[in-house]
Amino acid sequence: MGLFDKKQCSICGKDIGLLGNRKLEDGNLCKDCASKLSPFFYERRHSTVQEIARQLEYREANKSEVAKLNPTDCVEGTTKVYVDKTAKKFIVTRSTNWRSQNPDVIALSQVDDVTYKINERKTEIKKELEDGTEVSYDPKQYEYEYTFSVTIKVNSPWFDDIVFEVVDRDQATAKDEVYKEYFDRVQKIRELLVPGKYEKETFEIETEDTGDTWKCECGHEGNTGNFCSACGKPRPAAQKWFCPSCGRENDGAFCSNCGTKKPENTKWFCPSCGTENSGNFCSKCGTKKPNF
Repeated sequence: MGLFDKKQCSICGKDIGLLGNRKLEDGNLCKDCASKLSPFFYERRHSTVQEIARQLEYREANKSEVAKLNPTDCVEGTTKVYVDKTAKKFIVTRSTNWRSQNPDVIALSQVDDVTYKINERKTEIKKELEDGTEVSYDPKQYEYEYTFSVTIKVNSPWFDDIVFEVVDRDQATAKDEVYKEYFDRVQKIRELLVPGKYEKETFEIETEDTGDTWKCECGHEGNTGNFCSACGKPRPAAQKWFCPSCGRENDGAFCSNCGTKKPENTKWFCPSCGTENSGNFCSKCGTKKPNF
């Protein structure tokens, strides 16, 4: 048989075009039959004709399960998770018209675990001087982007993992203002699919260590991202100050407009009465500023 001879689909028997063949371990599969396989199935090339035939039988029977599914809960996003608590089943799909797409209906009892990872990417923001050169702020400033990746581990004869990102259709990554929303979606997926399994929610942030670390109010030190890797609280905003020379608002060590150095903090607490002061004598009791 020549290289360009027509091949027949080992499932439906139809002729396969030049670019339409999907190889199996012991046969061929046309693209129409391949499109009917589960979207979470990635072992087609190493599957036999018999194994593919059994999966297509399952996929045909799955249509009746889709018709009976009545979701009670939904986690929105580009990829959606619909859960039918009454039937104790769920689907994961990217389609808004999901009943016509035959998504795999999976029993909650088939879920072994739901894991997730938060990947952080930071890009330094620089200021442009009058001569066109770019310099870093002091302290350095960054823009942050996050990717929330979920893996549902299931006990199925056709696939082991369902992997997808928790994002909106018009936003591939989560900026700071929607970080909590995305994080809450991940938590909702876990609670719906493996309720009560985790006593304490934890998360992992993969980030490049640039040496720019900070301490969270919870006490955890060495944070490099925009959120505490121990408790998830956001990084405290840089303290704003107004330049005494030109009036520009700043958050670095020098004015971004005229270069004036940030004034030292002259606030002090009276050792006698505890009042906060900025002058050389306590405004309440008259005690002299220490070391003045």
